Amino acid sequence: MKLLIVEDDTAFAATLVRRLSKHGFDCQERHQADEALHACHQFRPDYLILDMKLAADNGLMLIKPIRALLPDIRIVLLTGFASIATAVEAIQMGANDYLAKPVDTQMLLKALKGENSEPNTLKVETDIESKPMSPERLEWEHINQVLSSNDGNVSETARQLGMHRRTLQRKLQRKPVIK
Repeated sequence: MKLLIVEDDTAFAATLVRRLSKHGFDCQERHQADEALHACHQFRPDYLILDMKLAADNGLMLIKPIRALLPDIRIVLLTGFASIATAVEAIQMGANDYLAKPVDTQMLLKALKGENSEPNTLKVETDIESKPMSPERLEWEHINQVLSSNDGNVSETARQLGMHRRTLQRKLQRKPVIK
C-alpha cells in the first residue's frame, strides 16, 4: 500500500508519515506541487493525501493530472480552509474524499480505505444546512467561491470583491465557526 503525502507543512507531513506507517502504508512525502507530480511518476502510489494549500500553489490543480496518470489512485484532499465550494470542486475534479484539518488517524484511515459511511462533503453540507449560517460564514463561503473561480488567485479575487489583498487574506485565515 503505497501512500504519497503532499503537504507543505513539513512537521505535519512527518507526523502523518509516522502515524500511517504504523498502519502498514509505505509512505513518501513531498512538499511542493512539482515534486508531487514527479513522485507520482516515480513512486506510483495507490493512495494520495493532498493538502489544498501548498505554499503558493493550490492542491486542487494537481487532482486532474494525477488522476490522468494514476486512474485507480485514491485521493483524499486535506484542508485547513474547508468550504462547501472547495469540497464540491475537489470531488468534481476527482478527489475521493475531502477532510478538514485537524483530522484524527481513524478518520484518515477510513477515508483512505473508502470506508466512510457518508462522504465528509455530505456531512459538512448537512451540518451547515441544518442551521442558519451566520453573516460571517456566508461572507467566507462567498469569498471562497470567488477565489475558486479565479483558480486561487488572491489578487484577482480581491479586485473582483473590491477589497484590499491583505484584507482578503485576513478574512480567509479567519474561518467562521458554524453556529
